[in-house]
Amino acid sequence: VQPNNYSTFYDDQRQNWSIMFESEKAATDFSKQVCIAKWNSSPALDSVLCQDLLLGEGQGVEAGDSLEVAYTGWLFHNNGLGQVFDSNVNKDKLLRLKLGAGKVIKGWEEGMMGMKKGGRRYLIIPPAWAYGAQGVAGRVPPDSTLVFEVEVKRVKLVKECSGSDAQSVSSRDSPALSPVPNSDGFSAD
Repeated sequence: VQPNNYSTFYDDQRQNWSIMFESEKAATDFSKQVCIAKWNSSPALDSVLCQDLLLGEGQGVEAGDSLEVAYTGWLFHNNGLGQVFDSNVNKDKLLRLKLGAGKVIKGWEEGMMGMKKGGRRYLIIPPAWAYGAQGVAGRVPPDSTLVFEVEVKRVKLVKECSGSDAQSVSSRDSPALSPVPNSDGFSAD
């Protein structure tokens, strides 16, 4: 993904290609389909597949940085998107998390590394990096592959923090289902 609705890629012969799309939506939709096609054409992926949809600005996030994120999560079904099982996109509250704190599913910890403020990314997460054989009762069946579209709305880099400012996010409301695997006092607010 490049600025101004461009995308670039290398083919099997290492030839560089560039595509310009008529709109940001067309570029984003194409990138999502490329990510799904890559997942479907790989025999057995055991890690998170990431596809940037919008690059964002500033420094890439790393472990210890605090983020506020808007997301939608789908079940991966019949080689494509199934039903939405969770989203905070049309809600007033963003998901707050500290990257690397182990409070969200492993696929998010891995898949969000390097994102920038304002960036959007598509993640396809295998069961072992999500909820595994347990699933989430009534929401995520056991051994489900998940797809997330995540957007980093705010970032607080660990390098900018000092003293008490570097403490983790406190809990005030009930925990979000996704991508938070358990309620350990972590809040979605």
